[in-house]
Amino acid sequence: MVTIGALFMPILVSAVLVFVASFLAWVVSPHHKSDWKKLPDEEAVRAAMNKEKLEPAQYMVPYAADQSAMQDEGYLSKCTEGPVGILTIRASGPPAMGKPIALSFIYYVVISVAVAYVTGRTLGADADYMAVFRIAGVVAWLAYAGACFQAANWFGRPLGPTLKEVGDGLVYALLTAGAFGWLWPR
Repeated sequence: MVTIGALFMPILVSAVLVFVASFLAWVVSPHHKSDWKKLPDEEAVRAAMNKEKLEPAQYMVPYAADQSAMQDEGYLSKCTEGPVGILTIRASGPPAMGKPIALSFIYYVVISVAVAYVTGRTLGADADYMAVFRIAGVVAWLAYAGACFQAANWFGRPLGPTLKEVGDGLVYALLTAGAFGWLWPR
C-alpha cells in the first residue's frame, strides 16, 4: 500500500498534464468546434427568452412536473409536435474564464487524488510501471469519461460530442496513467 501523501508528485503532475491537454482539446484543436449549432433565428429566440426573464437554471421543453404529468395528453401532444429539449441558462454577462479554469484544475486534482487513492490501495511501492499504468489509467478513464454516455442516453446529448469527450477522457487517462507510472515511489 502506498499513501496518498507519497503520491503528491504524480497527483500534481497528472493534474497539470490533463489541464494542458484539456486546453489543447478545447481551445487549440478544431475537433470541438462543431459541438454546438447556431439557432436559425437566434435573435427571435433570445427575444422570447428575454421576455420570460429566465433565471439561471436548467429547463425542460415541454415540461412535466412528475410521472403522472408525463401521461397527460397535452404533454404527449407537445412532445410529438416538438421541439423537445433541455435548455441551460447561465447568468448574463460577458464570458469570464477565470473561475471555470480554476474549477477545472481543482476537478483534475480531485480526480488525480481519487486515482492515487485507488492505485495506492491496490499496488505496493514495488509495483512496476505497467501495473501502475493499468490501474491508474482505468480509474482515470472512468472518472473522466464514465458519465458521458448517461448525458447522451437521458438528456439527448448528440453522439458526436459524446464520443469526442470520451476520446478526450481517454487521452486524459493515458496522461494520468503515464504520470503515475513514471513518478510511482519505488
